[in-house]
Amino acid sequence: MKLPTTIAIDGPAASGKSTLAKRMAEALEYLFFDTGVMYRAITCAALSAGLSMDEEAKITALSQAAQIDVQPASADDGRDNDILLDGVDITWAIRRPEVDANVSVVSAYPGVRAALTAQQRRIGQRGRVVMVGRDIGTVVLPEADLKLYLDASVEERAQRRYDERLRRGDAISLDVVLADMRKRDEIDSTRDIAPLRPAHDAVILDSDHMTIEQVFAYALKLARGEAGSAE
Repeated sequence: MKLPTTIAIDGPAASGKSTLAKRMAEALEYLFFDTGVMYRAITCAALSAGLSMDEEAKITALSQAAQIDVQPASADDGRDNDILLDGVDITWAIRRPEVDANVSVVSAYPGVRAALTAQQRRIGQRGRVVMVGRDIGTVVLPEADLKLYLDASVEERAQRRYDERLRRGDAISLDVVLADMRKRDEIDSTRDIAPLRPAHDAVILDSDHMTIEQVFAYALKLARGEAGSAE
């Protein structure tokens, strides 16, 4: 069976979709493209410019002017890619807690989404790509050959994000992470433009009771046309 040339993976924050996308891209020798890095880059740029997150017009203008590039990792420091904003490496800067706290607000602005969606589509339409985000199957690449929606309970996702933050040395409590996750879910799922939801033809995978190995194995079978039912 012919492999899908475009694979879209969507889901809420900390559902494991980026990990799944990266592993599928490696297995299929496709481009791994986490579109969330673009929204993080604009949020990071807005914060660096001293903008308030409610300055929609200025942030939109920033997104229209910014040159964002995603390249193979140049350093063996745990990064998946190099993220460049106007030629400057901001790979780790976009993972700061203040970016986490504001990225959903920035990504809800229609002008920002329009500016970045066009760039995402150009990359996706080249083919041989595993693209991950929150609206890939519904907006960015509705024509994707395979669409997956990876889900998990908010409690499970908060625990994963909390563990990740601890490994990075952040001083944070689980309660704070859980509250932030619930707030982010509400923003992402209720925004007027491209709300978080599965595409009508997406395969939904609930990872609450599945290891990443099980999720990956089943998703790879789907891509190869070998899957029955998820276990």
